Amino acid sequence: MFTKTGIKKTKFKLRAPEARNVSLTGDFQSWSSEGIPMRKSWAGVWNVGLDLPPGTYQYKFIVDGDWWTDPKNGHISDSDIGSINSVIKV
Repeated sequence: MFTKTGIKKTKFKLRAPEARNVSLTGDFQSWSSEGIPMRKSWAGVWNVGLDLPPGTYQYKFIVDGDWWTDPKNGHISDSDIGSINSVIKV
């Protein structure tokens, strides 16, 4: 749902029941290696919601120190450094 300013609450989810720490990073956060911490549900699904303006964004999950593309999102893009990123359009 978009607000009057065009900002939309965008939810990111990752099923990783064995993970100890999961965070989200992307071009909306200058690819911070710390990322935005995600919360784990009792079912082992990690979640976070961000307020993002309309646009196309690249992102990855940081799972116990390893960078993962989103296994549930088939939209990907090559990065400038030779890796692959997940893509979401808001």
